[in-house]
Amino acid sequence: MKIRIDDIKLRLNESESSLLAIARKKLGRPIKHFRIVKKSLDARDKGDIRWVYSVFASDESELPASELEKLQRTKTVAVVGAGPAGLMCAIRLIERGFKPVIIERGEPVEDRKRTTEEFFDKRILNKNSNVQFGEGGAGTFSDGKLNTQTHSGFNRSVLEIFNRFGAPEDILYLNKPHIGSDKLFTVMQNIRAYVLKNGGEYLFDTEFIDFKHNNDRLQSIVVRNTKTGKESELETESAALALGHSARDTFLMLNAKGIKMQPREFAVGVRIEHLASEIGRAQYGESYAILPAADYKLVSHAHERTVFTFCMCPGGVVIPSSSEEGGVVTNGMSLYARDGVNSNAALMVQMKSEDFGDDLFAGMRFQQSVERRAFELGGRNYKAPVQLYKDFAVNRVSDKFGSVLPTYLSGSEFAPLNEALPAVAVDALRVSIPDMGKRLKGFDASDAVLTGVETRFSSPVRIIRDESGESVSLKGIYPCGEGSGYSGGITSSAADGLKIAEIIYEKCKNH
Repeated sequence: MKIRIDDIKLRLNESESSLLAIARKKLGRPIKHFRIVKKSLDARDKGDIRWVYSVFASDESELPASELEKLQRTKTVAVVGAGPAGLMCAIRLIERGFKPVIIERGEPVEDRKRTTEEFFDKRILNKNSNVQFGEGGAGTFSDGKLNTQTHSGFNRSVLEIFNRFGAPEDILYLNKPHIGSDKLFTVMQNIRAYVLKNGGEYLFDTEFIDFKHNNDRLQSIVVRNTKTGKESELETESAALALGHSARDTFLMLNAKGIKMQPREFAVGVRIEHLASEIGRAQYGESYAILPAADYKLVSHAHERTVFTFCMCPGGVVIPSSSEEGGVVTNGMSLYARDGVNSNAALMVQMKSEDFGDDLFAGMRFQQSVERRAFELGGRNYKAPVQLYKDFAVNRVSDKFGSVLPTYLSGSEFAPLNEALPAVAVDALRVSIPDMGKRLKGFDASDAVLTGVETRFSSPVRIIRDESGESVSLKGIYPCGEGSGYSGGITSSAADGLKIAEIIYEKCKNH
C-alpha cells in the first residue's frame, strides 16, 4: 500500500529525518519505501517560517519502472539544436530505438565555456558559439531553472532525465527546482556520453543551411561546418527543428524555402539587481540568513502594458548574451549554491505588434534595433548601459553607484536607458517598479541597478505545425521547443522535445 501524505510542516530548526517518523505514524505500519515528492517554503508569517512537504510512504518495496518499449531501427533522425528540446528529443529517440544525429552550430560545453569566458573578459564575440548557441542551449548559462507554468504530461520525465544525468536529486521535489549553471556543465557531458554510447552522433560547429524534398516529403538536410566552410548532406525523412529563440538566420532561410511561419508578440526590458541580503530580508525577515537565497516573482498592471519579472536569479550575476555583432543582450545566471552578493531578474514589458509592425520579421528587426542601441550606449565594445533606478525614474544619467554594484561580466557604462528602450516600455517600467515595491519591500530601492537590454524573452516567430506535430508546409519537419514558438523556458522546451520524439516514433511504427 502506498499513500501520499501532504502538508507536513517542519520548523527551520527541525531535521528532515523526522519526516519518516511522521509518515510512519500516519501510515500506522512499518515503512519500506519513503521519498519526498515536494518541498516548498511557507514564509507568509515571517515569525514562523516553515518548510512544507509532501511525501510518498509505502509498506511495500517500490519496484523499478519498466523500460520504455524499444523499437530496433537504424533510420536516422536529424535533431537540429542541442538545447533542452533537442537533447531531450534525442534521448527519447534513442530509447525508442533510433539513432539521432544532433546538429549544433556551437561548440561542446568544454570549448564553449572557454569561448564565452573570452567574450566576458575580452569582449571577443564568436557569433556561432556563445551564451545563445552551443551544447545545452541558452539554459546552460542561466540557472537551470526548471519551474514551469505549463502542465505537460512530460514535465515529470524532464526532471527525472536531468536527475539521471547528474542534476541534484532535489529537483524531483523542490517547488522551484533549479540545477545551477555549474552542475549543468557536467549534465551536458553525461548526456553526450550516453548519446554517443548508444549510437547517436553530434555534429558540433555545424549549421543547418538548407534542405531538400521530394514533393511534400523531406529527403535530406544540408549543413555547413562553421570553421571550415565545408558543406555536406544528411539523408533523413525526419528532422526535429529545436532551433532556439535566437536562430534568426535560420528563420530567414526557412521562410525563403517556403516553410510557413507567423509573427509572435514578445517582451523587452532590462535586468534589475539588488543585494541578495535585502531581497532575503524582505521575503523572510531576519531568518533569511539561514535560508536559501530568496527569489520572487512579480507582475504589475499599473500601466496599460503588463510588466513582469522573469528568469529571477537569486545570488546570481548578469551575463553578456550577444549572438550578433553590434548588439548588447543580457541574461541572468546563478550557480547551484546561489551564494552571490546580488540577485537579479529580467524586468519585462509586453510588446504588441503595433509597436513593431505586422510583417513576419518585424519583431525580429525590432529586437535587433533595441540591442544595437544598447551597444551604442555602452560604448560600442559590448559593455552594457546601466542606470540606477532613482535616475532612470527622472531621466537622469547616473554618475556613481550606491550599495549595489553591477555584476555584468563584460563591464558597464552609465547611460540613459530610455534611449535604448521603446518609449512605451520606459513609461511602463517607470510606473511599474514602484508598484512592485509596494509588494516587495526594497524592489524600488533608489540604488537598484538597471542593466540593458533584455530582448530574448521568446522567439519573435513561430514555425507553424499541425496537430500531428509536423510543419504544415513539409512532412518530415517537426518544429519544437522555444525557437519554434511552442514553449518558453527549459522545462517546457524539454517536454516539447520529448513530445516530438514520441510523435516521430509513432509515425514510424505505423508505417
